[in-house]
Amino acid sequence: MVATTRTVSLQGAVGHVIDVQVDLGPGLIQTAMVGRPDMAINEARERCRAAIDNSGFHWPVTRRTTVLLSPADLPKRGTHFDLAIAVAVLAASEARFPGGALEGVVLIGELSLDGRIRCVPGVLPMVMAAAARGIGRVVVPEPQAGEAALVEGVEVYGVRSLRQAHALLMGEEIPEAPPVEPPTGNPLLSWRGQSRLEEVDLLDVLGMADARYALEVAAAGGHHLLLTGPKGAGKTTLAERIPTILPDLDAQESLELTAIQSLCGGLVPGAPVLTRPPFRAPHHTASRAGILGGGTGRVHPGEVSRAHHGVLFLDEFPLLPGDIIEALRQPLESGEITIARGDEDATYPAGGMLVLACNPCPCGEYSPLTRDHRCICTEVRRREYRRKISGPIADRIDITRFVEPVPAHERNDPFGRPESSADVLVRVAEARRRQRVRYADDDWRLNAHAPGPALRTAYPLDPDATRALDTEVYAGSLTRRGATRVHRVAWSVADLRGVDRPGCAELDTALRLRTARPLDLATLAGRA
Repeated sequence: MVATTRTVSLQGAVGHVIDVQVDLGPGLIQTAMVGRPDMAINEARERCRAAIDNSGFHWPVTRRTTVLLSPADLPKRGTHFDLAIAVAVLAASEARFPGGALEGVVLIGELSLDGRIRCVPGVLPMVMAAAARGIGRVVVPEPQAGEAALVEGVEVYGVRSLRQAHALLMGEEIPEAPPVEPPTGNPLLSWRGQSRLEEVDLLDVLGMADARYALEVAAAGGHHLLLTGPKGAGKTTLAERIPTILPDLDAQESLELTAIQSLCGGLVPGAPVLTRPPFRAPHHTASRAGILGGGTGRVHPGEVSRAHHGVLFLDEFPLLPGDIIEALRQPLESGEITIARGDEDATYPAGGMLVLACNPCPCGEYSPLTRDHRCICTEVRRREYRRKISGPIADRIDITRFVEPVPAHERNDPFGRPESSADVLVRVAEARRRQRVRYADDDWRLNAHAPGPALRTAYPLDPDATRALDTEVYAGSLTRRGATRVHRVAWSVADLRGVDRPGCAELDTALRLRTARPLDLATLAGRA
């Protein structure tokens, strides 16, 4: 007797629908797992046997049980196969499910020894993969039903136990069962001040008109940003306020970010939808797996992926290990990161803004714009420190700004009225609306993601600006990659100014932002 159920296997952020086939036949009495299962799936034999027996059913103890996870050449990992395996065993042995009950349904959930179902990470991307392959029904742990219901066109059934799943598929009355515990990845502790970043505002930042405009352009086009300057100049203060000038995520962006958070097992039941751009700020001592992704067992998304559609802030950037700095080349260029390990490779999105901050020297006192700086570092130490930001990395940064401490006359100016985040957000949202309209038929949403060939052919600068940009390349001031990034920034400047096509004025501003040269007063005063 052969029975088949379905579940989903995740390889990075990509889901594969898996047929779980169970055969009961003559031979040596044992349970064989085939199809490249990992240790967690091999242990499912004992979990499923106990869950079936303790739920009032019977494990086939007189037959040879073979469980095949098909396709057999794909590695499988995770405990969420339990429910599909147990139901397939019941279907092959004693349960007589109505015709078509197991067709077009995906089963997801881990089983306890007493037959209760436990939550598992990655439910949302699993359901998204099932829906993409035309499967219209899914059975998931009850607390994660809301998460699964984010996918349109799919009927979601939340169950608490194996008996409830069996009754649901049989078309019988659902029996009572204890509630399912929430995912173990939910935060259990809170502390005073953990929501500090929710209260920050650009209104708190006095002066710094040059750096504030750079933040506005970066937020409008999703550009990578490097802030450098002496310690205490306000680099972290500026970076922490970037999310306050970013608009809410649209439906597609929200679904993508929520799927990544689901893979990490950190979604809170009852409120799983993420609508605000994330802000991630790992310490410079974080591990390679923590920032880029990886880990033991299943490959997990790193901070660079958890900041998708948001901001990844790396303070004290030169203090990061050199291999992590160089590994950031891929997400800086392509907006995704691929982790290859043994027989497994996983690709995760990494399309957020990367904001780097660093001091100009190890002691943090050096200032090339101040004659009487207090730096005690030798020129050799300063060069070694700056060398950590290699040429290929620097070439992938769109905007570079040197942040100076606010002069006393700006800090104490009674007539100085800095704009609030809400005021800047209006302009950023309008600039992004213009980009959505312009790129409506393309595969990207923001200027920072537009490919170079498409920019040159479909979205060029005006002829005079194009000649000026080519002159910078021929003179050796810019690489071809750098010219593409200046082109993108020029479009963001044009979108903020309401200009239909970037000209020489927008190109000049983009070049100044790229090369850390001061902006002219007209740009800072007009904002348009």
